[in-house]
Amino acid sequence: MAYEYAGESALDYYPCRYGQSKLLFRGPRRKLDGAYVAVIGGTETYGKFVAEPYPALLEKSVGLPVVNFGYMNAGTDVFIGENTIIDACSKARVTIVQLMGAHNMSNRFYAVHPRRNDRFLRASALMKTVFREVDFTEFHFTRHMLSSIKQQSAEKYQLIEGELKSAWVARMRILLQKIEGKTLLLWISGGASEGEDSDALGPDPLLVDEEMVASVRSFATDFVRVAPSAEARGRGTEGMMFAALEEPAAMAVPNPVVHREIADAIAPVLRPLL
Repeated sequence: MAYEYAGESALDYYPCRYGQSKLLFRGPRRKLDGAYVAVIGGTETYGKFVAEPYPALLEKSVGLPVVNFGYMNAGTDVFIGENTIIDACSKARVTIVQLMGAHNMSNRFYAVHPRRNDRFLRASALMKTVFREVDFTEFHFTRHMLSSIKQQSAEKYQLIEGELKSAWVARMRILLQKIEGKTLLLWISGGASEGEDSDALGPDPLLVDEEMVASVRSFATDFVRVAPSAEARGRGTEGMMFAALEEPAAMAVPNPVVHREIADAIAPVLRPLL
């Protein structure tokens, strides 16, 4: 069963910051000294509504502190300019880098918020020229904007998709090159998608495909792909903690059983790198 509470006290994420970073991560805050593993990623890594997301489960499995640098709805843009976080990852024994969707990052067609990457800020002159019939002031989120454009013109949408895929490969290479030391790429495939528009745009991580991953694979030390089982996904919100009005959001993110499968898949690949 799911645990529902009224109010925001359903689960304490112990929000914390590291150094000069403006990003607010899930705590408890860890000391960035000695031996530790770092994990950077998006919604899945943060583990909303789950008491023990996969980084916490990994910590128990490998016997080292695991610092959770997961950030809700993050794209690569969040981390590339965060020198404090890049430095912390460079000092870690290993940094696990979750592959994030290609839609939540600035590109030639549109700009996103520098920290809340799912927020659509503005369309570029190129975007307005290609999509003259679209009123971009109506959009606040990247996924909603992309879904609307695809419904209006699948052919023109392909232009944006191609740009996003190219930009994703370039940004991922930059991110991996910035992190000194060992890195483990994590692809959580076929993931639960954010929001009702997911069927139109595809599964998370959005727009990421085999060819794109192959293009960045050599920039990392190792790679693991996890495809959580249908059985685990079928458990719905079982074991999750959320307020009554948050159930739709909880349905769209991994449950505790999925997090366990992710941790179990990572652990045997991670241990030899420590």
